[in-house]
Amino acid sequence: MQRRALVSLAALAALGVAGCATSVSDPQAVLRQADVAMGGSQLKTLRFAANGTGGIFGQAYVPGQPWPRINIPTFARWIDYDNAAMREDSVRTRAEPNGGGALPLMGTGEQRVSAWVRGEQAWNMVGPAPQAAPVALDGRIHDLWTTPHGVIKAAMRNNATVRSEGGLSVVAFAQPGRYRATAYIGADGLVQRVESVVPNPVTGDTPTTTVYSGWRDWGGVKFPARIVQTQGGHPVYDLTVTEVQANPALDMPVPPLVASFAEKVDAQQVAPGIWYLAGGSHHSVLVEFADHTMLIESPLYDGRSLAVLAEARRLVPGKPLRYVVNSHHHFDHAGGLRTAASAGATLVVSEQARPWYEQAFATPNAIRPDALQQSGRRPTLLGINGSRTFSDASRTVEVRFIEGSVHAQGFMMAWLPRERLLVEADAYTPGAPNTAPPSPPNANNVNLVQNIERLGWTPDRILPLHGRIVPYTELRTWVGRS
Repeated sequence: MQRRALVSLAALAALGVAGCATSVSDPQAVLRQADVAMGGSQLKTLRFAANGTGGIFGQAYVPGQPWPRINIPTFARWIDYDNAAMREDSVRTRAEPNGGGALPLMGTGEQRVSAWVRGEQAWNMVGPAPQAAPVALDGRIHDLWTTPHGVIKAAMRNNATVRSEGGLSVVAFAQPGRYRATAYIGADGLVQRVESVVPNPVTGDTPTTTVYSGWRDWGGVKFPARIVQTQGGHPVYDLTVTEVQANPALDMPVPPLVASFAEKVDAQQVAPGIWYLAGGSHHSVLVEFADHTMLIESPLYDGRSLAVLAEARRLVPGKPLRYVVNSHHHFDHAGGLRTAASAGATLVVSEQARPWYEQAFATPNAIRPDALQQSGRRPTLLGINGSRTFSDASRTVEVRFIEGSVHAQGFMMAWLPRERLLVEADAYTPGAPNTAPPSPPNANNVNLVQNIERLGWTPDRILPLHGRIVPYTELRTWVGRS
């Protein structure tokens, strides 16, 4: 009798799991069965640890090529599903010399990242200090709700549809204004992969594929032993999971400084008709000509760049913004180009990046329409192949390549010869005052000095697009040329 009962229970369980693939008319039934199969029904919080490799999204050396490869010796996520919160800590080192990102140059150190999100707020912890990161909000919400258990929970509340394909239950849904996702669920009720699309300030609606494999039971909760993710067609993660903890006690409140964050632009006039627009992590420079203005750098995302454009109009009313110069194609520095195009400005980019930009800007941000999408404009791009001078009777701005840099191909800087001002991004970010120079000198800093000397420029001051205004002598001291 006991044996027959066990057989009957096993048969019922098998039918229940099989229902994930066969009962496709009821999405909620499919999702509930998957939730039970993965142990998610009682899962409120989760922590997992991993290690592996990856790529730095948006920081390719050559436009359109794979993201720079990195090593990830430690990686951990803490997830609170009930409060829509997540923390991700990782240690990263470069696995190839070329490309962008905030990591130290190859072989010179590691980067420690602590990235947080809760509800509608995203921030980074830099030591003990929180720094608002609104540009990262979409990506972090996406990452939270495309985890194996998260995608099931998100599908349950977002009117998912379901169909059968090759023995899999294919569940599709959208989180309005944030992302679209399609989860492929096996007959065993386990999520095999998630194909998703998330808005991006540069590339528009951008595809992501996340593959989950090697599923194991971790103390009553099933979780994959391997996670492989591509974003924008190139690898960003290949992680081996080493530890999973179900329902840890978590407390991830939004810091007050993050909750009250608003974009601000601090304008400092550095010469007649020239303003340094700071106030955030990424700066811009506004240059006034006789009958128009030029903006050097429109960074990050609509929120930042709309504030910068508004300040430019306030400072120079009545003159149209004709040009926006882009230092290089990395996403943090290109994230406001669509915004500038929505205002009718011509985008001045490297010729190497121009075809890639044209393709990227042709992709709409339809999930959450951005300023460009709402304007209906088609961007106008001007490609520079090495050098270009913009000049009238009142002003001259020379735009030149920074040659030989490991940071980016088509890397550009601007020179205002009458004012002896140099504008650059990422080739040199000044440290805090009185910081001791690095030993040995940073190769990007040395490369910048070499390019300045090659061109015969004699700057008085540097207007860096990160950090603070410094005399050129400070850079020379920094690289041992004093």
